[in-house]
Amino acid sequence: MLSIGVQLSLKDFEIVLTRPKPVLVGYIAQYVLKPLLGVLLVKLFNVPAAFAAGFILTASVAGAQLSSYASFLSEGDVALSIILTSLSTITSAIVTPMLTWLLIGSVVPVDGIAMAKSILQIVLCPVMLGLTLNTYAKPVVDVIRPFMPVVAMVCTSMCIGSPLALNRAQVVSSQGLQLLVPVVAFHVAAFAAGYWMAKIPVISLDEKSTRTLSLCTGMQSSTLAGLLATQFLGGTHAVPAACSVVVMAIIGLSLASFWGSGNSLSAFLRKTEKRACYWKLHTNTTSC
Repeated sequence: MLSIGVQLSLKDFEIVLTRPKPVLVGYIAQYVLKPLLGVLLVKLFNVPAAFAAGFILTASVAGAQLSSYASFLSEGDVALSIILTSLSTITSAIVTPMLTWLLIGSVVPVDGIAMAKSILQIVLCPVMLGLTLNTYAKPVVDVIRPFMPVVAMVCTSMCIGSPLALNRAQVVSSQGLQLLVPVVAFHVAAFAAGYWMAKIPVISLDEKSTRTLSLCTGMQSSTLAGLLATQFLGGTHAVPAACSVVVMAIIGLSLASFWGSGNSLSAFLRKTEKRACYWKLHTNTTSC
């Protein structure tokens, strides 16, 4: 969270006023579309009770800072990604506990006030500290910024590895293996929904913004979800978040590299359609 803060300045928030539409669409995708998608997939795949609440919590947290790097790789709108991640992170102190209480409060007791306090400590304070340092103590930021990605990577790796190691028996059990399919389905659906939502005629954003919204929607702060799940829901509920970090990184960075190599989804779909058409004609199964 501190590594996000040291990249921010007060001027970055001007994008909310100058380009409110992509920010609003991305925010709705993050905090409306994804939580509903999480609930739907829990019911559709009949996710075991030991993981269900953690799965929904993972779908209800802020965007991941990794999405900004993915946006850079995809030649997307990095500024939009940073502001979306920052906005969803800052407001997560209110929104995530509220969503958790609404979606899983009746199944698993959730202390929304305690969770909000925890998010303030884990998220808002370090982000605001980084923003303050970047505004009033740039020489300090210039010294620590080169080390921040490494520190963030080490901390994230420990946060991922801890719940996986502590719940190894559940992860490799039949229930744990069943969790992989809904986690993959969740991220695939989130990446796709973010992309096509931005393509709706009423919204109709440019390609750079569309790619960014796709990446920001498909990638969320699963590390934060894991920490909150461990603290408020129980250790097993942190497993979906830990699995989510790995899955979203693989899919998100692969998608970003695909776009960054000059490819586009529309061209890829056209090629796929032509190949399918050629195969049908070649096998005399139907006409195109």
